[in-house]
Amino acid sequence: MRLIFLISTSLGLILLNGCSKINQEENVDQAAGTFLRRIEVEGETREYLIHIPDSYDSTKSVPIVLNFHGFGGSVSEFINDADMRSLAESDTFILIYPQGSNLNGFSHWNACPIGGDNKSDADDFGFVESMITEISSQYNVDMERIYAAGYSNGGMMAYGLANYKSDLIAAVASVSGAMLDCTGSTSHPMPVVHLHGTSDGVLPYNGSSDWSSVQSTLDYWINFNNTVLTPTVTSDSNIEHYVYDLGDSLVSVEHYKYIGGDHVWFSATFQGQNTSELVWNFVSRYDINGLR
Repeated sequence: MRLIFLISTSLGLILLNGCSKINQEENVDQAAGTFLRRIEVEGETREYLIHIPDSYDSTKSVPIVLNFHGFGGSVSEFINDADMRSLAESDTFILIYPQGSNLNGFSHWNACPIGGDNKSDADDFGFVESMITEISSQYNVDMERIYAAGYSNGGMMAYGLANYKSDLIAAVASVSGAMLDCTGSTSHPMPVVHLHGTSDGVLPYNGSSDWSSVQSTLDYWINFNNTVLTPTVTSDSNIEHYVYDLGDSLVSVEHYKYIGGDHVWFSATFQGQNTSELVWNFVSRYDINGLR
C-alpha cells in the first residue's frame, strides 16, 4: 500500500486573514464573488471555494477550472498562493478550489479509485462529480470545457481525474505533482501540461522508489496521445519549455522544467507568464474534443 503523505513547506494549514474576501453562502444566487460552499457526499460534509467573476453572464456558457491544493493544504491559503481569480475575471470562467478531507489532522486527496493505493476511504472522485453536478445546475457551464489543475498531491488528483473521469475533464495541469501507477481508461486524447522543479525534494524530478519520474509521466501521455516524439524546446532564464504536439485531435503534452526549482507553486515567470497564466493559457486551448 502506498500512502501519500506530502506536507508542503509553502502550502500548510495556516489560515490567512484579510488576503481574500470569502463569503459564507447559504442560499444560491447569481452574485459575483468568492464563496465557501458545503455539499453532502455519501454522508460526509465536503467544502469548496467557488469564485464567480463579475464578467459572468448567465446567457453564455462558461468553463470551469478546478484547482486542487497539496497535502496538508487549505483552500483559504491556496486561493492566494495559486490565485487564478484575475484570469477568471478577464477570460470569464468559474473557478473552484475544493477542500480535501481530513486525515489525522492533514487534508489530502485520493487520486486512485478506492483501494490499497489510497490514504483513506474518502470518495474524492465522487466529490468532484457532485460539485460539477451542483454547479452546472446553478450556472450556465460549458460541460465540454472543465479543466483540472493541482499542486503536489493536488497534481496527483488532476492526473487521477484524467485517468478515471475523462468523460468530465477536457485537459489537466500538474504543478510539482506526480502521476500514480493506478492509470485508468482515458476515453479521449488528453492535453497535459506538467510544471516541475529539478531540485524538488518531495517528489523528485527523476523519480524514486515511490514516485514516477517527470519524464516517465510525460512519456505515458506522449504515447497515449500519439504526439511527436521530439519536442520543440524554448528557454527563458532558468526555465525550459518542452512541447510535444500534433497528437490525436491536435492535443499536445507540454512541460515546464524549472532548473533548480523546489517543491512549490512556482513564482518565477516564463516569457512574462506566471504559473496560473501558464496553466490557464494551456488548458483553455482545448475542449473535450481536442484543440478548439
